[in-house]
Amino acid sequence: MTELLGYLASALVVLSLTMRSLLRLRIISLCGSTSFLIYGALIESVPVMVTNGSIALINLWFLTKEFRIRRSGHGDLGASRIRIDSPFLCDFVEHHLADIRRFQPEFTMPTPEGGDADLVAFMLTRDGLPAGLIIARHRDDTLWIDLDYVLREHRDSRLGRWLFGAGADAFREMDVRRIVAEASTDPHRRYLTGIGFTPSATGPTGDFELRL
Repeated sequence: MTELLGYLASALVVLSLTMRSLLRLRIISLCGSTSFLIYGALIESVPVMVTNGSIALINLWFLTKEFRIRRSGHGDLGASRIRIDSPFLCDFVEHHLADIRRFQPEFTMPTPEGGDADLVAFMLTRDGLPAGLIIARHRDDTLWIDLDYVLREHRDSRLGRWLFGAGADAFREMDVRRIVAEASTDPHRRYLTGIGFTPSATGPTGDFELRL
C-alpha cells in the first residue's frame, strides 16, 4: 500500500504539470504533494516530507488567495478598450485563431475598412496581463458580440461571469442595455447560459441575449 501511495502521488504530480488551468494545476499539485508528504512519513524520509510539505503550503497559499479574490468578486480582473486596428490585438487573434475556432468556428476578424465602423474591442486582463478578448459591434443600445474568447489557463477564473456581471459597467458606460451573442457550438452555448444569457425571443435560432 505504501508503494501504491508513492505511485499515486507521482501520477498526480505529473498530471498537474499537464494542466493549462492554473487553478486545476494548484489543486492537483496540492493533492500530489499531500500524498507525497504522507508517503514520506510512511517511509520515514525527512527530505521527502520537508520538500512536499513546503510545496503543499505554497499551493495552499495560492489557492487561499485565489478563492479570497473569487469571494470578493473583483480585484484581479479588468476590461480595457483597445483599438480594433491595434497591432497587438491583431497579433493576439492570429496567434490564438485555431483555439478560437474550436468554440466559434465561423469567426473571421472584422475590420473598419469592411464597413464595420461601429466595432469595439476590449482586452480582458487578469493581474494586469492579457487573459482574453471581446470584439463586438455597437449599435444603438445593443452590443452584438463577434468574439468572446478567454485563454485556456484562465477559463476557470470566472472572467465571463465577472465581465457580464460586476464588470458590465464597461458596457453601460457606452449606453449598452442589451448584449447579443451567437452560439454555433455546444461548448459556446453552455458557456453563454452559464453566465446568464438566455435564448433570444426575437433573433435567429442560436442567438442568446443578456439584459443589463
